[in-house]
Amino acid sequence: FLHRYLLDGQAIETVWTVIPAIILVAIALPSIRLLYLIDEIHNPALTIKVTGHQWYWSYEYSDFDDIQFDSYMIPSNELSTGMYRLLDVDNRMPVPYNQAIRLMITSDDVLHSWAVPSLGIKMDAVPGRLNQSSLLVNMPGVFYGQCSEICGSGHSFMPIVIEAVGESDFLKWLEL
Repeated sequence: FLHRYLLDGQAIETVWTVIPAIILVAIALPSIRLLYLIDEIHNPALTIKVTGHQWYWSYEYSDFDDIQFDSYMIPSNELSTGMYRLLDVDNRMPVPYNQAIRLMITSDDVLHSWAVPSLGIKMDAVPGRLNQSSLLVNMPGVFYGQCSEICGSGHSFMPIVIEAVGESDFLKWLEL
């Protein structure tokens, strides 16, 4: 009798299986809701379409007419003092800080990955697909990143430079 009582505890097995399952569901439901809400920006201040090419990035400010440009890495022989080798570009992507920004990221040719680690962003750029991400820079500054997908021989020559500026400076840039 004692042997059966110690080895056959169906009630206790049911309890230690059901209670953790209930706890996991209770944790999962709010988390899934938060993950969904994090990616949705209902009223972004700005929408930027980012397109990866071999081996440069294109930026299109969709909310404004005809503001689009390409961003190429500056070759080592053309760098000025204070510039970073393999990280500086000819055209930085200016954004206003403390503003919600929607990024629409795609590719024109092969898989790329638009990554700026200091801002916590890494999104794949897939040909024929538009991936959405949000960006909120909470201080002015220059933020560096680069393609983090092995997209070909020039993969390491696709830097990304975001320049977060004040709203008035951003509006002055728009007038150019």
